[in-house]
Amino acid sequence: MIKAVVFDFDGTILDTESVAYDVFRDIFSEYGAELKLEKWALGIGTWGAYDPYDDLESMTGLPIDRRALEKRYNEIFAERVKKVELRPGVAAALEEAKRRGLRIGLATSSYRRSVEPHLKAFGLLSYFDAIHTADEVRKVKPDPALYLLALASLGVQGREAVAIEDSFNGLRAAKAAGLYGVAVPNPLTAGMDFSEADLVISSLAEQPLGNWIDRLGPPESGNEAAG
Repeated sequence: MIKAVVFDFDGTILDTESVAYDVFRDIFSEYGAELKLEKWALGIGTWGAYDPYDDLESMTGLPIDRRALEKRYNEIFAERVKKVELRPGVAAALEEAKRRGLRIGLATSSYRRSVEPHLKAFGLLSYFDAIHTADEVRKVKPDPALYLLALASLGVQGREAVAIEDSFNGLRAAKAAGLYGVAVPNPLTAGMDFSEADLVISSLAEQPLGNWIDRLGPPESGNEAAG
């Protein structure tokens, strides 16, 4: 019986990932370089797997003022992300989880300072019984540490919880911690390998939480696809 649901943030609740990719792609183009999605995707849901600054320097052969470029990226990103809406079905999924009396957590490889302002802006902060961020762990996803913290805070075991993720790295973390894994890809992650997922759905709007949470089978019973 599912007693808790744990959400990822970037790309799952708010598609900040597409914003970040677009900003860096524009910066790369100013240097006459092209930022390939397959490279960028390596770093989605984790840290350290891909460094755009090193890549840009390698591609152009030019010395990059990392601090200045990072400052510029942050400024552009902050402006563009203001226009981003919640991913479809997220608010309804949170409300349904609350209605069912489920414990609700958040486990993200982002820092708390990058997450809480968005949750507050969209009026979502009060839904979460536990929020765990990169500030609290030595290793982020695909390491299971964030999800293990969430399970402990919510007072449930892995088989009693389901993670909602958009990326391969996030899904790996959830499964390693023993949770059921539901993949809801976004435009940047749609081509990732979600074969480990217990369920893959196209959208929380097209497949609301109430439609699938009761039919999740044991993790070892095989995967499903919907939507």
